[in-house]
Amino acid sequence: MDNHSLVDYAKSLDCVHCGLCLNSCPTYRITGRESSSPRGRIHLMRSVAEGAIEPDDDFAEEMDFCLLCRNCESVCPSGVRYGAMMEHTRGALEERRQRPWTARLARSIGFGILRDRMALRVTARLARLAEGTGLARLVGAPALPRHAERVLLPTHMPAEGGELARVAMLEGCVMPELLGHVQRATAQVLQRAGCTVQISPMHVCCGSLHAHNGEVKAACELARATIEAYERLTDERGNPLPLIINSAGCGSHIKEFEHLFADDETMAVRARALSGRSFDLSQFLAREPFRSRLMQRLNPKASHQGPYAWDDPCHLCHGQGVRREPRELLQAAVGDGLVPLADPESCCGSAGIYSLLRPRDSQAVLQPRIEALRASGARTLVTSNPGCQMQWEAGIRTAQLDVSVSHLAEVLERASR
Repeated sequence: MDNHSLVDYAKSLDCVHCGLCLNSCPTYRITGRESSSPRGRIHLMRSVAEGAIEPDDDFAEEMDFCLLCRNCESVCPSGVRYGAMMEHTRGALEERRQRPWTARLARSIGFGILRDRMALRVTARLARLAEGTGLARLVGAPALPRHAERVLLPTHMPAEGGELARVAMLEGCVMPELLGHVQRATAQVLQRAGCTVQISPMHVCCGSLHAHNGEVKAACELARATIEAYERLTDERGNPLPLIINSAGCGSHIKEFEHLFADDETMAVRARALSGRSFDLSQFLAREPFRSRLMQRLNPKASHQGPYAWDDPCHLCHGQGVRREPRELLQAAVGDGLVPLADPESCCGSAGIYSLLRPRDSQAVLQPRIEALRASGARTLVTSNPGCQMQWEAGIRTAQLDVSVSHLAEVLERASR
């Protein structure tokens, strides 16, 4: 593989090096190094493609240091597709990297488990047992809920109060094992908004974590499986159902499936079709007639854990451009109990498995967000991405703040009972 193929060179030329991305970048804020900014990384990529530098360990380290939060894309006046460039380079690097066998084995097992529901279930049971020995806390693994909370959702859940639509809901890989209560809240809110909810028993993982970490072949395979699974869920006229997603990272990835099939036009068309009918939970609930049905049920007095603060998941605001809808829904659910959070679009440091692979860097990114939460006076931090939710929970425990963390779906569920 030549060095030019490591980089999507055409996309790198869109960058005019204006520097507006610098202060939006969490790693640049930590280090102050030009090479740790989006502009600096693009310069490194271009230099590799042009043969000015070699893609050595320092280059690979700088690519790994990026959180892929895509905040830089929101402020870029040139429309640089930084996230796509980074995924391309990470994937190309992975093909030529000589990782230690232990690292290769760990990646193979970890990314393999995400593809298999039974493997996920067994891993969760083993992790639950490990918690009793204290081993899980020692390695920093997230706490596992008890078995009753990890029961998978039924494949068919009828609408309440008359059906307005049928929808598919993404169950995902880790959400049922780590945040089953969020899954149930999501389904219940959709039902109360007049939707009959269907779950695909065939589907496990969309491949988001694989794509972000250089496992391009696996990401393509999982994208194909996702498309096929949700093409099978149809309404009475045979039309595929809208796909509702409560994980910002998965939603952003699924809405960009098409780029994984640049060499397969038939699959690219099917990917575009799925992306076009995929919605973040807040996006869908903000549409009529579902919004009106849900608003009839919302009672701000049912929310007791205020004040509330909303934190934008990076892949919701920067990846999908969804900002207004979750705020409006949260405001309707908690009334005057919503307080502002400083710099809410800044990354919390979760970034998929980044917090596991680079815990020190992840904590450095999270720390100013914890201080912003402390200053807000909020008693509940609300977000809508599983990684962010767990990252905030861990950071709040460490900071010993009297604050709980909820997914937007949980707040809406409580307010609509």
